[in-house]
Amino acid sequence: MLTRDRITRVLGELPLTAELDWVLRGRRAGMDGFKLEELEQSLPGWVQQATASPLRDQPGHKVLLFSTLHYWISHATLMSLALAGLGHDVSLAYLPYSNWKKPVSKFDLRRREAYARKVFKPAEKLLNIQSFSTAATAPFPKVLDAHIEHVSLMDAQYTLQIEEVDQRSDLFQFRLQRNRAAASAALAWLTREKPDVVILPNGLILEFGAIFHTARHLDIPVVSYEFGEQRDRIWLSRNSPVMLQETDAMWTAKKDEPFSDAQRAKVEELFATRADAGLFQNFYRKWQDIPSEGADAVRTKLGLDQRPIVLLAANVIGDSLTLGRAAFTGDMSTWLCRTLAFFAARPDLQFVLRVHPGEKNLDGPSVADLVRQELSQLPEHMRVVSAGDPVNTYDLASIADLGLVYTTTVGLEMAMTGVPVIVAGRTHYRAKGFTIDPESWEDYFAQLETALSDLPTARLSRAKIDQAWHYAYRFFFDYPQPFPWHLLHFSKDLETTSLSDLFSAAGQEKYANSFSYLTGDPFGWDAN
Repeated sequence: MLTRDRITRVLGELPLTAELDWVLRGRRAGMDGFKLEELEQSLPGWVQQATASPLRDQPGHKVLLFSTLHYWISHATLMSLALAGLGHDVSLAYLPYSNWKKPVSKFDLRRREAYARKVFKPAEKLLNIQSFSTAATAPFPKVLDAHIEHVSLMDAQYTLQIEEVDQRSDLFQFRLQRNRAAASAALAWLTREKPDVVILPNGLILEFGAIFHTARHLDIPVVSYEFGEQRDRIWLSRNSPVMLQETDAMWTAKKDEPFSDAQRAKVEELFATRADAGLFQNFYRKWQDIPSEGADAVRTKLGLDQRPIVLLAANVIGDSLTLGRAAFTGDMSTWLCRTLAFFAARPDLQFVLRVHPGEKNLDGPSVADLVRQELSQLPEHMRVVSAGDPVNTYDLASIADLGLVYTTTVGLEMAMTGVPVIVAGRTHYRAKGFTIDPESWEDYFAQLETALSDLPTARLSRAKIDQAWHYAYRFFFDYPQPFPWHLLHFSKDLETTSLSDLFSAAGQEKYANSFSYLTGDPFGWDAN
């Protein structure tokens, strides 16, 4: 007897069956999570506003904006129309996926294509819309395939929240197949069309990473973007995945500029608010669940005595801000395990591992699991603060004599209080002049021994503390660029700033530079 899956597979090979099914059943046939209803409602109005833009005739760039996953696709459509309204020649490429972990049958994929084509119809007068699931493909060389394999490995790490991945696993092979297909379609399109710039989210993982490497292989500039915890702001990066948060050029340009009392006060207010579990200005996310209780309270809560305290603040395993960030360790898990073994033999110290609070919202393995695997019994001088424990991280930082981090911003925050910090990963504040930045395992353990041998001397000088404060200001208030529509809030943000508002004189005064950077023009600090 034929099963439903078997029937679907057979129908998926027959011409026009999926398209006819869509015509006959339309909305009554579910799209398995691929939802463009809000886009379908909003698109005619967006097209009308972009068409009426007084800036459509100004000179622009030939742009490809790529996206996949329905929520990114909706947002990318809005961005594409904004760019078209600013005079750019815009192609919007997409893959009709709602999930990066599960395959889609050919039949369902074709039904989604029929659905997407209907939704996109009003935008065709302004955008060249191309599905990379139906586009022509091209074979690609081994040097590019090596990048695609690495992206696929990170996909599996990201999905499973682990760092050791069996490349024979179904998940890795599935991600490899999808990424190769996306890269092959992109290679053919990019070779033929030769855009001035490719714009895409993230740039590190999933099809975003695959197409990032494909464009760079062809020496086409890529701007990747992502949204942090601030509304009305966007992270942008040119020719580097934005998730790497490369701030070297910005810091080189800004570090010798004056750091005013007003700027310092703004940073002080930000961190005071974060420490007390509040929300600061345009930040929409709290960094702590409970307000600060003070140094004495956290010592009592954890049963700590007067021995020196080393605080290791961990990242989430497999997070986009962790993957691909090794400086010398291979991965974060290896660094954690070797560090645990080192401190297990140091009862003269107290070692506190702070599991990232974000873990409580995830399903994958915890850093605490690594601790249990490495140390069957936790020594009396070691503590693990779990993701959901009612402990304020800023209180932990206030009692630390030495900080150890991979990429978490807690390292920057500890340096701002004078705590010496050893950075094991390629975080954005590494090598900015106020952290200890080992380049090898030998250097790491040597730096550990040196700092621990004389912790009072290891504390940061006033000049380095001030430098950390200055960098924090630049990272939080200069690095993110003004942008009207945050991914998580863009429907609500559109109520405040419409496409027509963007094209107005006031909108251009606020956002013109950001859209210029988005289309590949040099950042303001690149000229310095």
